[in-house]
Amino acid sequence: MSTAELLRPWQPALRRNWLAAVRNLNTSALLVSLMLSVSSYRKGARAVVSRHLYLGTAPMLPWFTLLVAMVSLVLIHIVVATAASYGLSQYALETVIRVLVLELIPLVSALFVAVNVTLPGGVALYRRRSRAAQGAPGDSANDPLLVEAMARVLAGVFAVVTLAVVSCLVSLLLAYLVVHGPTWAAFDVYTRKVGQVFNPAVTLIFALKTLFFSLAVSLIPVLSGLNPIPLAAGRWKMPEVQGLVRMFFLILLIEMVSLVGNYY
Repeated sequence: MSTAELLRPWQPALRRNWLAAVRNLNTSALLVSLMLSVSSYRKGARAVVSRHLYLGTAPMLPWFTLLVAMVSLVLIHIVVATAASYGLSQYALETVIRVLVLELIPLVSALFVAVNVTLPGGVALYRRRSRAAQGAPGDSANDPLLVEAMARVLAGVFAVVTLAVVSCLVSLLLAYLVVHGPTWAAFDVYTRKVGQVFNPAVTLIFALKTLFFSLAVSLIPVLSGLNPIPLAAGRWKMPEVQGLVRMFFLILLIEMVSLVGNYY
């Protein structure tokens, strides 16, 4: 049996996925261009964007920060106590910063925003598109569906970056208090240690990873809601399933690349 005969049963699915990938690339480029265009933020669009920015971040920022602070406090105590028991106290702070601040908090922030904001937003876009009986979104800032999609992407990016930055600062403060106590005497030593970890290369990788995490969890659910992949005539994959699978693999890829950049 030839290769063409082996691939023939898969050709319709491959064609559908290829066309969906092209549509998603076009829509992504359109959304990014709209986000960077000043003309997109006219009076009506500004109200939509402001509403999503507030609803996507403000309600969950306090209790997410509190949750991260509680978990961070437990993890910091465990790392410090374990390091002290093995006579490795000098490595405790660096371990906390690298594991908690550099790796865990950006990842958890992105997943938290995805579950609470962007995945439900993608489903809402899909339902709005279905109720309006619309095809693919338009190509201008006058399209209400496209304005809504742009606002949701911006809200997701803003939420991930805000949650990650605030939670990292809180964790760094807690690490200082656990290791050195409530005193300013060790502040110079502490900042020097943090600066040794956050060298220019690591800082750049951390910033890019957080940005790409935010784009991944914001764009993919929106694209799944705007451009669902057809299974067959009249049937479509659920957008939350599409978004979750694509987002999981992209986040895993970003994390692997950042680990290679930080430690190899």
